[in-house]
Amino acid sequence: MAQQETEHRATGEFIDDVTDAEKREAEHRERGTSHPITVVGNPVLHNECKDVTEFDDKLARLIDDMFASQRTAEGVGLAANQIGVDLKVFVYDCPDDEGVRHVGHVVNPVLDELPAERRVLDDSNEGCLSVPTAYAPLARPDYAVVRGQDMHGNPIAVEGTGYFARCLQHETDHLYGRLYIDRLSKRERKDALRQMAEGTPRYPVVPND
Repeated sequence: MAQQETEHRATGEFIDDVTDAEKREAEHRERGTSHPITVVGNPVLHNECKDVTEFDDKLARLIDDMFASQRTAEGVGLAANQIGVDLKVFVYDCPDDEGVRHVGHVVNPVLDELPAERRVLDDSNEGCLSVPTAYAPLARPDYAVVRGQDMHGNPIAVEGTGYFARCLQHETDHLYGRLYIDRLSKRERKDALRQMAEGTPRYPVVPND
């Protein structure tokens, strides 16, 4: 997920992705290798990714590479298929609306279905590293819970509000083959693709043949 234009403190079942956020992100990033970002039109972005079944050193290296790639692209979230890897993994380094920094990763993520009383929609602008230079308002719930596993296969749950909730939903969508522009009207999608065509990415991307 792109930054907007313009691990949460432990509470019950949710992981702590706030403590030592800066240190943890730096450790992942420094071990990793940055890769160019795949963009809309690349088939890997438009199909559901494979479940992760092996929690090994290869997965740990992928997560490190994803943090490195996310930092190069100045994003707040990155899914594995955005660097061409067909696996259900995403990483994030994202502030919430209170400015608290959340850093973590989720393997095999599934979004909780929210009860009606929790579905308060926020229609802020949204962008995507795979649709570079384009932004569009998109209504999403301002609260999200994602459940999955960590790199060791342990079950985890991540809770987000505001901008961080948007990030969790956006990255989970990626791993099921859906870009944020797929949720827009035809006119809004066309405008986003026009913005992308007219812009110049500030980070390396994989050209579509």
